[in-house]
Amino acid sequence: MSDPTSPAHSRIVVAPDSFKGSLDATSAAGALAEGWRSVRPDDELLLRPMADGGEGTLDAFAAAIPGSRRVPVAVTGPTGRRIDSHWLMLPGEHPRTAVVELACTSGIELVEAGEAVDPLTTHTLGFGEAIRAALAAGATRLLLGIGGSVSSDGGSGVLTALGAIVRDTDGRQVPSGAAGLSRAASLDARGLLPPPVDGSLVLSDVRAPLLGPDGAARMFGPQKGADPDQVDRIETALTQWARVAGAAPDAAGAGAAGGCGFGLLVWGARLASGADAVAETIGLDAALAGAQRVITGEGSYDSQSLLGKAPGVVRAYAEARGVPVSVVAGRFGVSAGTDDLSLAELAGSASAAVSDPRRWLREAGARLARAHTRRDSV
Repeated sequence: MSDPTSPAHSRIVVAPDSFKGSLDATSAAGALAEGWRSVRPDDELLLRPMADGGEGTLDAFAAAIPGSRRVPVAVTGPTGRRIDSHWLMLPGEHPRTAVVELACTSGIELVEAGEAVDPLTTHTLGFGEAIRAALAAGATRLLLGIGGSVSSDGGSGVLTALGAIVRDTDGRQVPSGAAGLSRAASLDARGLLPPPVDGSLVLSDVRAPLLGPDGAARMFGPQKGADPDQVDRIETALTQWARVAGAAPDAAGAGAAGGCGFGLLVWGARLASGADAVAETIGLDAALAGAQRVITGEGSYDSQSLLGKAPGVVRAYAEARGVPVSVVAGRFGVSAGTDDLSLAELAGSASAAVSDPRRWLREAGARLARAHTRRDSV
């Protein structure tokens, strides 16, 4: 085993986020590590793939925490089609922590090519079904990643799956989805399962409120396929839902995932920075102790990356420890530092980088390792 305190052997932490649309965080970390080891095989590499609550959050926990167990579950997908998914049980009994991810139960990536998507009817019912399954399996604490949504149902689907009933003025149950919420008159919570005894933490990097110009409908509705008329209808429906549910629509993060953050607040969950919670749970700070460098990155690194997203959180942890940081990104929307690498520049174009991201991440890892060797020799 290499000695990380030796000048010839370094401890390197590899903690990228996903390269959205091309590679998940676990695969990205592995490719960077392969490239580094091709140059410096005796270094100690600690892989800590990161996430901020969106797609890949569950995989990041699974990769970083030995003994994590994936539990299969069949749920109702965001368009009503049944899908096979899973949630994650972390090791340990006190608390028994489960990770449930919206992206793999009710997310946009679950929509098949050519499948019709109505932004007024898509929902989070499947996410709630997976949460219910985790509770039934004995989870006493939940980590809920809510990025990657395709719906704008205000979290009503989650609450329905957990036993609540949203009724219209005639007492009939309304369907999940924004169209149903427009008829909501009451929330029957008598059958609603309580949150687990050790709490529920909602992981997200979105701090938007439920309503208004920066809210779920107007800010994020168009990304989910809503046209201007549908955006207005979703805003009206969510306004009605806020009146019925009785929680604060202006809470930071209530508008995350089409208002799913709001629905989880109604349930009694607590909103938190996704990347910070992931970093704490996977032991990022401990991994950085004695490290000579940390490598992080994502597909597009820009001014928003430092505002609560995974690479910014990794940088903050590293700077607190005095550990140098290298950023590898598909592209940079801000000036890159001398220790940063753009895959688009390495590959010659953005399209070339996207077509074979593993190759260029390996190349980036190798180049960073050679630069590290040159610094050691000075």
